[in-house]
Amino acid sequence: MTQREFDIVVYGATGFVGKLTAEYLTKAGGPARIALAGRSAERLAQVRDSLGEKARGWDILHADASSPASLEAMTARTQVVLTTVGPYSRYGIPLVAACAKTGTDYADLTGEAMFVRQSIDEFHKQAVDTGARIVHACGFDSVPSDMSVYALYRRARQDGEGELLDTNFVLRGASGGASGGTIASMTEVLRAASENPETRKLLEDPYTLSQDRGAEPELGAQPDLPWRRGRDIAPELAGVWAAGFVMALYNARIVRRSNALLDYAYGRRFRYAEFVGIGPSVAAPVVSAALTAATAAGAAVGSRFFRLLPQRLVEKVLPKPGTGPSEKVREAGYYKIETYTTTSTGARYVAHMSQSGDPGYKATSVMLGECGLALALDRDKLPDVYGVLTPAAALGDALLARFPGAGISLDTTRLNSKPKA
Repeated sequence: MTQREFDIVVYGATGFVGKLTAEYLTKAGGPARIALAGRSAERLAQVRDSLGEKARGWDILHADASSPASLEAMTARTQVVLTTVGPYSRYGIPLVAACAKTGTDYADLTGEAMFVRQSIDEFHKQAVDTGARIVHACGFDSVPSDMSVYALYRRARQDGEGELLDTNFVLRGASGGASGGTIASMTEVLRAASENPETRKLLEDPYTLSQDRGAEPELGAQPDLPWRRGRDIAPELAGVWAAGFVMALYNARIVRRSNALLDYAYGRRFRYAEFVGIGPSVAAPVVSAALTAATAAGAAVGSRFFRLLPQRLVEKVLPKPGTGPSEKVREAGYYKIETYTTTSTGARYVAHMSQSGDPGYKATSVMLGECGLALALDRDKLPDVYGVLTPAAALGDALLARFPGAGISLDTTRLNSKPKA
């Protein structure tokens, strides 16, 4: 890509997470040349002025999802666009189109599988041809899922222990609520599924986001919301019960797409599931079963009947995109996960990943910011791969290397000893 005027443009910087991302870049952006973009120059200037001295020289660009010409003008001036403008199924496709056309790298926070599916179908080939990396799912959905599995793959390969087999993500602790943007994305998915039986069928496929469905391994049932005793996931979780994690409906498909984009480097017998750890209490079996059943029922009912709910009622009850908690609540948040795998040689590993900050807001803005910085500043370290990608496939080792400096902890540990020679 030829040199452009900006390294990173934050599109949607007047929104809640957009502003947090811009704020993070004032601290971590280093030499990156940054601009803010959106519909209102006045509101963007207010955001820029609130960010302090380091943002004072940042340019402001006009760009509007309803004006493809304005989006192309913006993307032609920058190496990377970071977008927080959702729901993406409503506002995202014109920006993906502009980036694919101008060969501009892109990263977003979407949790909308059908938006990603449309992005793949319409723009993957063009993005490959123009040298654009369109990287979806760069926040809490789905960086912890995607990168913890990638780290396990790297460790097993380094140790010469073969391919990954059963791999299970367990959310062991978290504090913080889902963002208004995340809720809006989930409602868009339910609305799309309830309006179209073919969409619902596609969303039920574990390989919803496959580049080539016929090339995917047939591994039998891969339920999105399983319920298990901890010891059935890993001996280290004996006494713990685990419920299905609602975001597996999206995260698991991102992880499976990473495997395909990496030419099935994880293995063709790679199976992946996500859980929420409930704990060892006497009530844990009941709680985990009830939570899994309620989540599954909610997804099933919502995917069929969500369209029948009055739109005004939905908007009144749910948190609105662009809103969020106080700084005190954001700072007090955290998440920690454990991802367990067994390899084809019988080796067992766990990846521990944790981060401070509310997962849906502060932690997510850090992850999006670091994905953008990797795309902009670490280009010589990135895999030579283009098109519609995932964080692991697009950023791989470069993003792993950035984690420690960003306050993101991710390490891998072997759980069983090597046999003696």
